[in-house]
Amino acid sequence: MTLLSHLRTAPLSAKIGMGMVLITLIAAIFAPLIAPFGETEIAGDVWLFSSSTHFLGTDSLGRDMFSRLVYGARNTIAIAFLITFLSFVFGVTLGFVAATIGGWVDQLLSRMIDILMAFPTLIFALMVLSVVGTSIPALIIVIALLDSTRVFRLSRAVAMDIEVMEYVEAARLRGEKLWWIMRHEILPNAMPPLVAEFGLRFCFVFLFIAALSFLGLGIQPPAADWGGMVRENAGAITFGIFTPLWPAAAIAFLTVGVNLIVDWALHVASGLKD
Repeated sequence: MTLLSHLRTAPLSAKIGMGMVLITLIAAIFAPLIAPFGETEIAGDVWLFSSSTHFLGTDSLGRDMFSRLVYGARNTIAIAFLITFLSFVFGVTLGFVAATIGGWVDQLLSRMIDILMAFPTLIFALMVLSVVGTSIPALIIVIALLDSTRVFRLSRAVAMDIEVMEYVEAARLRGEKLWWIMRHEILPNAMPPLVAEFGLRFCFVFLFIAALSFLGLGIQPPAADWGGMVRENAGAITFGIFTPLWPAAAIAFLTVGVNLIVDWALHVASGLKD
């Protein structure tokens, strides 16, 4: 079946997930056109309630919450996608190399990954970011390297199952090189689980960035970030103002949408019938 055929026959849950993700992507792409105020513009008094001027009220500095949410979608999603992409480039490449070559190369790479995975991810990221700083490039590189360890595990396991197939042996007998086998034989047959894992990893990275921002080591102000917006406005709850719930709801909204799509993708990849 083609991709279009799969989309037409997708269950209602998957279509709802696609709609949720599409709404978020539209907000991220067209943020300057959708947001009524600038990302860092002081638009009113502190912690104003919802009104015709401020749809979701204002934050702890008087900035429009709706505008901050829209710009936060652009910042958070773009960085999370880039981190996930880089983690897959690192993890899949090393995983395929380990599975295809085997021997001491496999043992060396696997033991290095085991050492990195022995540290709790959040604690390790906090420690490294505290040393190297909280710039955007540092955030991207640190999280991508940490997340690539999980991708390595999966890609190595999948590649080891494919690597023993007859068509891979035939490619070796023809004299094909390592990179050709990885690109033309292993990668196409490993795509279904890797695509599903990409969605799951994106959700993890997205939530991980939000957690780091909440702790003050993620995306730094004044840039809008959903996790940071929860931290900045947490004190409003004390006064019965629900401003921090808006970015928290946005985080949940996108996470649920992506997971609905991933569930459907896993079902399609498994080949099971409803």
